[in-house]
Amino acid sequence: MAIKILWIDDEIDLLKPHSLFLEKKGYETQMINNATDALEIIPNENFSAVLIDENMPGMGGLEALQKIKEIKPQLPIVMITKNEEEHIMEEAIGSHIADYLIKPVNPNQILLSLKKILDSNKIITEKAVVNYQQEFRSIAMDMMNARDFEDWRDIYKKLVFWELELENIQDTEMVKILEAQKQEANASFFKFVERNYHDWLHTEEKPVLSHTVFKDYVKPHLAKDKKTLLIMVDNLRYDQWKTIEPLFNQFYNLEKEQMYYSILPSATQYARNAFFSGLMPSQIEKRFPNEWLNDNDEGNKNQFEKEFLEDQMKRLGLGDLTTQYFKVLNSDFEKKILDEFHQYKNKNLTVIVYNFIDILSHAKTDNRIVSQMIRDDKTYRSTTKNWFENSYLLQIVKKAQEEGMKILLTTDHGTIYVRKPSQVVGDRETSTNLRYKMGRKLQYDDDDVFAIDNAEDYYLPKVNMTSKYIFAKEDIFLAYPKNYNHYVNYYKDTYQHGGVSMEEMIIPFVTLNPK
Repeated sequence: MAIKILWIDDEIDLLKPHSLFLEKKGYETQMINNATDALEIIPNENFSAVLIDENMPGMGGLEALQKIKEIKPQLPIVMITKNEEEHIMEEAIGSHIADYLIKPVNPNQILLSLKKILDSNKIITEKAVVNYQQEFRSIAMDMMNARDFEDWRDIYKKLVFWELELENIQDTEMVKILEAQKQEANASFFKFVERNYHDWLHTEEKPVLSHTVFKDYVKPHLAKDKKTLLIMVDNLRYDQWKTIEPLFNQFYNLEKEQMYYSILPSATQYARNAFFSGLMPSQIEKRFPNEWLNDNDEGNKNQFEKEFLEDQMKRLGLGDLTTQYFKVLNSDFEKKILDEFHQYKNKNLTVIVYNFIDILSHAKTDNRIVSQMIRDDKTYRSTTKNWFENSYLLQIVKKAQEEGMKILLTTDHGTIYVRKPSQVVGDRETSTNLRYKMGRKLQYDDDDVFAIDNAEDYYLPKVNMTSKYIFAKEDIFLAYPKNYNHYVNYYKDTYQHGGVSMEEMIIPFVTLNPK
């Protein structure tokens, strides 16, 4: 069936060759030489797009444009004009035209504009599918040949790129193929981490890890004559960063996008304390025996981040810099930081920790409405972007840009969408996290976890002589046999962290310069 186009131009007779060209390309073009008659036709016809001349006797194109939008707000309109004055373009663009062409136009220009408006989703889908099909084999080969942490960083970035490229396509089978390839990658990544994690903690051949990232990535940007804003968004995965990146681009230019690896467990208590202290968990426990709390100790496990940060800065020779630390747990305090930002702008380092995405992931588990909103990674990214777009944090970013502050944006770990339960038996002192367990008498499926018997050799606190840690692989979550079915149904298809996956462990560190 031909696609119906309405073309309004007082010199319509001169456009007959254009009309014939479009008919050969599958478009049925109805030609009208004045806007008044066109407005009578539009309510009763199903046009896919309107082409309209800006300069016509009687009712001009801009006036007609407004009236057409009142009748059919979603109808795409292409403005065609001889006038290149900026105010004409701005008025047309402000009226939400679909495209703007300068006369004289040739038939191919018209065709390209219509394809862009009407067929772009189809063309983008077809192109994306073909490109991913070509890339599929290359990624598979990369996975087979991956030898080090840099290889796995690059593989993960490629998979996220294609995840975002295919996010809105209509080819569901291709999306399933990508999901399967990502699952295969996580299975191989787990084996890679299991083989190499110990060496990362004891040799020089290692990625930047939670306890070294401040020294390696933050310290080079700090000085007496500089003002830096460090934003840590808890649970921010790389794909979520790529989704909100355009919002930052309004105010900042990307200087550098780096990745680092979360330590194990890839959980806030361990990874974020390691970030701010510059120490591994057992080292924190030794240096701060009264501040470190183990899994089953009562109290907030991350309440001394400010003190850990101050101690690390002194050890790094940065003790003379002025610092300010905030942890945002609700929108009221977020608004307070925005309102009082002028008081902090002259600090050498301002640190803001945001727990929103962590709260969101827990809400996915505990809140039925949020659970329906966040059905998969795509909707998780969308919800993250919607929050950030309307947050006070984005306004804080704008204020920081106005003050010429550099921004360092990062996280402590990511999360993974868990689907498969694996049964674990432990005593009453076993930790409760779904992606890792710490306890004495753990019974588990060896194929589902990375197990550590000698906690001290991995710089993890040893609560008693027989304590061991296990970390879930891929998209597995650890469930107790008691009330097993209820437990599984409650936590299946939720976001969890603490285990071994690319999403949890390979995380972004972004450097941004004000525009």
